[in-house]
Amino acid sequence: MGFADLHVHSIYSYDGTSSIAAILKYTADYTDLSVIAITDHDSMRGCQEALDLAPRYGVEVIPGCEVTTSEGHLLALFIDRPAKAGRSLVDTLSAVGEMGGLCIAAHPMARGTSSLSFNSIWYALKQPGVFRTLVGVEAFNGGLVYTRRNPAIAEMAASLPIAQVGNSDAHILSQIGQGSTQFKGKTSSDLRIALLRTETQVRMGTGLNGFRVIKSYIPQFLLRKLGWTIWNAYPQAPMQYIRLSQMLYKQQSF
Repeated sequence: MGFADLHVHSIYSYDGTSSIAAILKYTADYTDLSVIAITDHDSMRGCQEALDLAPRYGVEVIPGCEVTTSEGHLLALFIDRPAKAGRSLVDTLSAVGEMGGLCIAAHPMARGTSSLSFNSIWYALKQPGVFRTLVGVEAFNGGLVYTRRNPAIAEMAASLPIAQVGNSDAHILSQIGQGSTQFKGKTSSDLRIALLRTETQVRMGTGLNGFRVIKSYIPQFLLRKLGWTIWNAYPQAPMQYIRLSQMLYKQQSF
């Protein structure tokens, strides 16, 4: 069996804190994930970097992004360019489908962030062709404040005729894998089949809330705003904090 985390943010999200290299290093050394998806907000700037580096770390990467539809956030996976933000859910799904991508409803009904309602999801699933693109829903989201509402969300997600997945919605390294999806096989191709066949299982992590948010996320977020991130030079090297400008210079020098 394989495990995947299909909702991971990097420094290319306004609220992400970690470099692509650090994400791959952490995933390889501290999790049992075989597949991750880089899903920055309305951006795929880090995806090619992730695809280039992933073989060195023994982790498979699915290119994607978290698209801001007019009705809430949507994970678009297996795509080669970001879908345009601000369109309706159905129009966004159609655009992703034309690219051969698949979509997952991110943190439905979550408080404090732009989230799809179950009414919107049900409406979309009734539209011609959409069923082949909207293949999953986050029944568990291990990120920050959303965790507390997951039991109710899981119950509603179970009523949908699509795959249930678990994701971390990681914005810091220690969150990666705190929600994940179990599937038969090990590769992204295996995962794609499992999603289409609704043969995935949710694996829950601990998530972050209360004091742990203050202790774990906020310091990393502030460092990011001050121009620092955590980075890894190569798989055998330790991770280190580095200025973003210095990291970009080093990458261009390779």
